[in-house]
Amino acid sequence: MEFRIMGPLEVRDGDGRDRTPTVPKHRDLLAMFLLNAGRPLTAERLRRLLWPREGGDRSDSLIRGYVGQLRRLIGPDVITTVSGSYVLNLGDGLLDVDRFRLLVDQGAYEDALALWRGEVLADMDPEGERWVETRLLREELEELRLLALERRVQADMDAGRHRELLAELRQLTKQHPMWQRFRGQYMLALYRSGRRVDALAAYAVLRDQLDGGHAIEPDPELQLLYHRMLHDDVSLHVSAGPPVLLPPDMTDFTGRADLLERVIGGLVVLHGQAGVGKSALAAHAAWRRRERFPDGILYADLRETTTPAAVLEDFLRWLGCPAQAIPASPGQRERLFRTYTANRRLLVVLDNAAGEAQVRPLLSACPTVVTSRSPLGGLTGALRLSVGVLDDAEALELLVRSSGRAADDALRRLARFCGGLPIALRIAGSRLAARPEWTVDYMVGLLEDEHERLDRLHAGDLTVRSVFSIGFDGLPEVAKLTLRGLGALSAPDFADWVTERLGGQAEALVDAGLLETHGVDVAGQVRYRLHGLTRLFAREQPVPGVLATLSEVVQARVRASRFSLVSGDPATAVATRDIRESVEWLAAERAFLVSLVADLHAAGLDDGCWRLAHLLVPFLERHRFLDDWRAVAGPALESARRAGDDRGEALALLDQGDLHLAERDWDSAHAKLRVALAMFLRQVGHSGRSRDVNHTRRRLGRVHLELGRLEEAERALLTCLEGAENERDAADAEQVLGLVLRRAGRLDEAVARLRAAVEHLAELGDRHRQADTLLELSAVHLAQGAKAAARAAAEQARGIAVRLGDRLLDAHALLALAKVNRAEGAAERTRELAGAALEVFEQTGDQQGSANARALLALA
Repeated sequence: MEFRIMGPLEVRDGDGRDRTPTVPKHRDLLAMFLLNAGRPLTAERLRRLLWPREGGDRSDSLIRGYVGQLRRLIGPDVITTVSGSYVLNLGDGLLDVDRFRLLVDQGAYEDALALWRGEVLADMDPEGERWVETRLLREELEELRLLALERRVQADMDAGRHRELLAELRQLTKQHPMWQRFRGQYMLALYRSGRRVDALAAYAVLRDQLDGGHAIEPDPELQLLYHRMLHDDVSLHVSAGPPVLLPPDMTDFTGRADLLERVIGGLVVLHGQAGVGKSALAAHAAWRRRERFPDGILYADLRETTTPAAVLEDFLRWLGCPAQAIPASPGQRERLFRTYTANRRLLVVLDNAAGEAQVRPLLSACPTVVTSRSPLGGLTGALRLSVGVLDDAEALELLVRSSGRAADDALRRLARFCGGLPIALRIAGSRLAARPEWTVDYMVGLLEDEHERLDRLHAGDLTVRSVFSIGFDGLPEVAKLTLRGLGALSAPDFADWVTERLGGQAEALVDAGLLETHGVDVAGQVRYRLHGLTRLFAREQPVPGVLATLSEVVQARVRASRFSLVSGDPATAVATRDIRESVEWLAAERAFLVSLVADLHAAGLDDGCWRLAHLLVPFLERHRFLDDWRAVAGPALESARRAGDDRGEALALLDQGDLHLAERDWDSAHAKLRVALAMFLRQVGHSGRSRDVNHTRRRLGRVHLELGRLEEAERALLTCLEGAENERDAADAEQVLGLVLRRAGRLDEAVARLRAAVEHLAELGDRHRQADTLLELSAVHLAQGAKAAARAAAEQARGIAVRLGDRLLDAHALLALAKVNRAEGAAERTRELAGAALEVFEQTGDQQGSANARALLALA
């Protein structure tokens, strides 16, 4: 059922048949419901509306009778009864007034005006005096109708139909003399029809009417139009529609789904490194939302026009301000621009902003999108969206779309060379599209050489190097020096202390789009990231000595990290907070330090390479970063051999033996440790150290233990005890000897050895090894059946792990406590503790720990 009240009352069913009530009271009752659609009407209210002069003396049963009859006419479900009141419930689009409002709101002015058949209920309340709702609704709809007329006329004007509109506009100005937009449209239609004098006269008529009756001037917009006509502004002769100054949309635009919906609205700053696609994102988002801005989209590339005053002049011209009316003062231009944009549905896009001073004068009430390599932190109230590189899937999709080639392994390799940087991907794709005879493998071959990669990434006048040069050329010399220094590093990211060592200016590089902030790490340091192609650009002018300087600084910092407490070297006791902070620094710098070992090896700085790798081993071993340990072990051994450093080679072999121990590769560990021991023994008579020999023998004792050679293991460890030079060496030998004795079933002796080791390590302040030994002691006590002693040792170990903030050590302590609880018969607590330990083991990648936890859970 469709209801129409714009004009005479009319009801149509689904087949278009007229179902309008003919009985006067039925018509009045329906009119009341339609004027109050969705609002409850009591019987008393309906009586007063239907019989206003009778004081509401009619009965409720009469009202109910009329409502029932009306229901039979228009449908039983249209009028419902709620809490003693009647409500007219209409679905979407069933009432012409609701459709009219919606169409006007959507900008469908032609369709909205087609619904207009006259004033509301023109046949039932012609004077608008029967019901106050009629008068209010008429006033609202008349405003909407005039707005729709105005917008529809403007669309016709933009389409160049000014001559056809003259008669209609003449009539509209007579019917609505104070509606000044009609007057302006009439003047413009006359002007474009070659009737300039008549257009100026039409303005004079309105001015006289206002001056005589109201003593006011026409609206500023109409005054400006008059002055433009008076000076014969040539731009008025052309109807080009609202200005849309955006560059063309990227037909191959890919990804950014998480950002696209947030770009348009308020003041938005898109920031990111050079070539990451900020401008393409802004333009694509603006084109997608074009219909929301019927008054146009203004665009300025601030790299080409750096003076805000010049941009304002250009914008004002596009908005219709005649040249002679544009003020000379920048401040006056700002105010005039804000006046022009105040009541318009405009979008402003400011591309490639270098700083806040460029942007502030161009801000108005309109939504504004700014792209910049800097976050422009001085722009208060802005939404800042960081634009990063594309992920692997998006990068491949962009290559497919820009090159026209199918996705395959070769295209994936090409995408990796481009590092997800849209400018590089588009250039590579364009080169393939322009050279159909090239295979993707051939293009990949061109980019494999790092020294020539930037030269190959060009398509016509578009190059990756030029994108980097724009930001680089404007930098101060010290910032250029910093970037060139960073080019020597291959690390995925680095902390602020690195940039400070290389000259500082990290934030200047971020603002230039050549460096990207990568967050704050666990040690509280700001970290930065350098894109692979930016790194190649930085390496074109290398800074000598960077790696050597960093090697010295890093070695000193790692030694000062207090991790000598787990390295086997003598050290004084320190607070657990110092240990935790040292661990946090090493955890934050792990990837950087591992990459630095490779950089030092590649640069031939062999002494720094093997020494740094050796210093990192205790940390990598403690936290079971086996992949990183493997990554530094090979280059360290090669560098020590290349440098001809016998002790360095032996230490590297010792570290590799420890790595094989951690991997449970006992035979490989035995082979490496025997070679290392032989080298250390040769050095003892010269400049060698007997402690190196003892350390190696102790590790060999551990290998013998794991291989089941208990007698050989015991002999090796007793020899270590005899040759121990200090309490540290004795404690380490006692610990491993305790493990051997436990395996041999000599539990009381094992307890004695492990307790002695615990006491020594406690005196030394070596909390990590003390906790390790306590866990071994707990296991021996459990084997003895001494459950209370086993629990005490495990709880003490866990307390140390918690204070140190060592999650992996804590997981081992939890597993030890789970075993104690199982021995005590507490199955539920056993499962709880073993489950918590398993979660940590899986998160840290400790496969052996995970297997042990699962085995215990299966038994619980």
